[in-house]
Amino acid sequence: MFSVKTSLFNRSSALAGIALLATFVSGAFPARAQEAAKSASTTWVVTLGGTVEYGPSYEGSKHLSFSGMPSFDFHRLGETQDYSAPDDNIDYSLFEVGGIEVGPVVGLRSGRSAFDDSRLDGLRRVRWNFDAGAFAQYWPMENQLRVRAETRQALWGGDGLVADLSLDWFQPVGDSWLLSAGPRMSLANSTYMSNNFGISASEAAKNGHLGAFDASGGLKSVGFTVAATYTFSPAWSVQIYNKYNRLVSDAADSPITSQIGSPNQNIIGFTLNRTFDVRF
Repeated sequence: MFSVKTSLFNRSSALAGIALLATFVSGAFPARAQEAAKSASTTWVVTLGGTVEYGPSYEGSKHLSFSGMPSFDFHRLGETQDYSAPDDNIDYSLFEVGGIEVGPVVGLRSGRSAFDDSRLDGLRRVRWNFDAGAFAQYWPMENQLRVRAETRQALWGGDGLVADLSLDWFQPVGDSWLLSAGPRMSLANSTYMSNNFGISASEAAKNGHLGAFDASGGLKSVGFTVAATYTFSPAWSVQIYNKYNRLVSDAADSPITSQIGSPNQNIIGFTLNRTFDVRF
């Protein structure tokens, strides 16, 4: 049998040492906790991606082509990251009211010219553009069912305003896969519709094939988006998706769509993402 005997002096010394250690630990742990909290508040998790899409050369086109674009996402270290859909634009949640997240959003609009289709000769050129506005989203079922709305105005060129509405169901499969799917609806004001689908009398005369057309604001398209994301590691993931939109109303009736294009707009995309921490 193994035993240890101590004198009164040793026991007193031990108690004093324990008290000193407790004092040190009680001071050290809050300091470390404060350092960790400070580190988390100044560290951002950034995801950069590169996307390749195969779809219509411009909105309303029936000709398909490849295009590429970057993607970007960020959030503070320690913040819960919500699931997202491939057609979400870049956003940041500023505040939450009654479970509804609200914040700014920015996006990128593609352009159109006679280079895409010679039958567009004589029509106004639609230049690529950035747009900005606000988004709001609500999760009736946390990280499963999401309702989202975006409203964005072109930053230059007077290209008008669009509003996109979406409903998505997110379904994890195992530890690596995330599936999502849901319907879409897009509206646009008269400025956007006129620039992208309208044809003035002078443009029709210059073109010689397409008649004049007055495009009014309202419902622009309805559709459906599906996506599958596979996560290789905390740093790398890939996503494949399909976005289908059916142009309706004046967007479908425009000669740009009905005579030389198609109301059926289908886009297949592939994105490679790299995630890393940035500390300020």
